[in-house]
Amino acid sequence: MKDTDWNDYSLETQAIRAGHKRTHEDEHSIPIFATSSYVFNSAEEAALRFTGQKPGNIYSRFTNPTVNAFQERLAFMEKGERCLAFASGMAAIMAVGMGLLKTGDHVVCSRGVFGNTVLMFQNYFGKFGVETDFVDLIDSAAWEAAIKPNTRFLFLETPSNPLIEIADIAELADIAHRHGCLLVVDNCFCTPVLQKPFELGADIVIHSATKYIDGQGRCVGGAVIASEDIIEKSIYPYLRTGGATMSPFNAWVFLSGLETLAIRMKAHCDSAFELAKWLEQQPGIAKVHYPGLPSHAQHELAKRQQSHFGGIVSFELDGGKEQAWKLIDSTQMLSITANLGDVKTTITHPATTTHGRLTPEVRAAAGIKDGLVRISVGLENLDDIKNDLSRGLI
Repeated sequence: MKDTDWNDYSLETQAIRAGHKRTHEDEHSIPIFATSSYVFNSAEEAALRFTGQKPGNIYSRFTNPTVNAFQERLAFMEKGERCLAFASGMAAIMAVGMGLLKTGDHVVCSRGVFGNTVLMFQNYFGKFGVETDFVDLIDSAAWEAAIKPNTRFLFLETPSNPLIEIADIAELADIAHRHGCLLVVDNCFCTPVLQKPFELGADIVIHSATKYIDGQGRCVGGAVIASEDIIEKSIYPYLRTGGATMSPFNAWVFLSGLETLAIRMKAHCDSAFELAKWLEQQPGIAKVHYPGLPSHAQHELAKRQQSHFGGIVSFELDGGKEQAWKLIDSTQMLSITANLGDVKTTITHPATTTHGRLTPEVRAAAGIKDGLVRISVGLENLDDIKNDLSRGLI
């Protein structure tokens, strides 16, 4: 296979071809290397591999050709130096914390993150002496005020889950770096197709590959992209020891997902924009959260920071939880599930699902009301999606 510098190519081409190192069989599609271990030519070679003096595969907990192809491809697409794949998005977040934090450290985290992310910082890192303060995603002054001498990094999702608020990544990167901190951005909702956090100053990018990267709800996985220095010194040692490993099969599925990611994201965005405009006109809806709408508080920022506005729409119903559940239960086609990023449209009630384990006070602070409904807009016919929602609207 020709030695190609994929940095010279566009994202769409990288998503289809980068990372594939063709074997002696001259295959056109990336194979699944379903092996737990590898054979060495001699005892000396084994010793050199294990000490890192000679490159090559050692054990599939931390070296596998199919997983390596996924890592390399996603790193190119994000314009990052190196990527490591994990068993889930939460495992990726855990790896960042385990690799970078120690007892006595401090983290500043947005309130607008996935509920389990809040619980991880509070209940698990907190148990080992890491303190976390949660702040309003879009309040830059609050981020800066929360930083302490022992703050290690700032952590955020943008757009946020589930209110689709937009953080100014460049501004937060400046704040973090002025105080000697790292900026960690979960780019799950946008993917590298819509947003490039590294170009805006982020130090680490996290993905739940389970969502748009897969795109069809088949596998669970995650990824961390960062500099060679951060990965090699902090994240890779944890993966090698901790074993939160992505399987070769899942990596192969995600590689296929990346091939169609750009065209799928455009279609998701187009339908979500039209659905958001339609929802604003429907009775019983108090507010629609979608950054493509001029009514969205960060509409202008989203236009600058993202290439499109994303595939997630959330909205608040006047009737609270009762009306939200009525709407969800009235649908016949939409999938009632907390997953997102699927070709199938999904609908969920965040206050009792994705954020249901949080206390009412924490949910209220994050702005997650009982009448809030989140929709991940799929690739079905848009009129069919509207008609299905119409069954439960007042």
